Amino acid sequence: MSTSVLSSDQIRTAVAEELQAAQFIDIHTHLYKASLGPIGLWGIDELITYHYLEAELFRFSDITPGQYFNLSKTAKADLIWKTLFLDNTPLSEATRGVIAVLNAFNLPTSGDLTEARAFFASRNLADHTREVFRLAGISEAVMTNDPLDPDPLFRPVLRLDRILNKWDQHWHILQAKGFDVHADGSGRTMAEVRRFLEGWVELMNPVYMAVSLPDTFAYPEPSLRVRFLRESVLPICLARSIPMSLMIGVRYLVNPELKLAGDGVGKADLRAVERICLDFPENRFFISLLSRENQHELCVYARKFANLLPFGCWWFLNNPSVVEEMTRERLEMLGTSFIPQHSDARVLEQVIYKWRNTRRTLTPILAASYQNLREDGRSVTRDDIRRDINRLFRSNFENFILPAKAHVCPHDQAL
Repeated sequence: MSTSVLSSDQIRTAVAEELQAAQFIDIHTHLYKASLGPIGLWGIDELITYHYLEAELFRFSDITPGQYFNLSKTAKADLIWKTLFLDNTPLSEATRGVIAVLNAFNLPTSGDLTEARAFFASRNLADHTREVFRLAGISEAVMTNDPLDPDPLFRPVLRLDRILNKWDQHWHILQAKGFDVHADGSGRTMAEVRRFLEGWVELMNPVYMAVSLPDTFAYPEPSLRVRFLRESVLPICLARSIPMSLMIGVRYLVNPELKLAGDGVGKADLRAVERICLDFPENRFFISLLSRENQHELCVYARKFANLLPFGCWWFLNNPSVVEEMTRERLEMLGTSFIPQHSDARVLEQVIYKWRNTRRTLTPILAASYQNLREDGRSVTRDDIRRDINRLFRSNFENFILPAKAHVCPHDQAL
């Protein structure tokens, strides 16, 4: 126990030390465990050809997207390395992140990539994953994919993008598996989709379900997506006490030539969040929004609906200046009842720099909050700081996904 009152000079040091010592849960990633084989992305060439850096390349190079995407992975990495790291100073968040990873492994941050490639080629992936997690200061990560075997470092999420957003392109897959579904959602489609998802819930035991949604997402509306949510997905979530993660604000392929790097951002109408929280008061919703302009409104809704938990600074928002603004706003409006960040990492080693950035950015924010509290008459101890950091980066998530008493829905009896 550390109950002694901290002086003004001691607060920032205590915050920095407690953030450094804490083991975070990375609640949203695109990583794969080593046992799932080569589908996971890791190593220097994957880091350098990450789509953030691909988009940046085209601002500094005359190469066309068509020419670039015809190159081999190695040639792509060499081109990005020369253009963004040697011919230019790597000042952007994405390029600086690669420098931080190389530095973490004592690898050269200039010159060619020979030594870095040899280093990563020599690594055993399972051991390397544990070392990456240690360097990142995370105890576990949540995958947004389909793991069928247990791994204490990775926890599963059931992702629903294809069903909810691209049903017209994928319904025939379920039909081929023997489910009585139809392109227009008629007949037993809703019940059969629910049966399909129930099977995957049994296999995966997911910590939550998740979907990325466009900025045009509306609820309620006369669409198949809303019908799937109302009649298939959310009843399962309620019955199994599984939270639903809604990540809203993507504008897909605003520049199709850039492929994965070509998505954009749009401001969402959060009356959809309001209505879905009202219509499903016993369901729990993780909410993350891609537009900076939506963040204050999200905090207001979080004050009105206890079944809504804001999380992370997603995608284009994951820059220190924006993270600082959003986190200060959330602390001021919500106290510690939110989850400040997730990595959204697609390449394993990205968690090193993303969580380093989080600790570096959060230190002055939390320290200023405690300093203000002290000046307004409330003493602050190291135990206070440790408890709050644990809430922000562990227990808020753990408590939100705790199984509650199972519900029996009318849909269950019909099935």
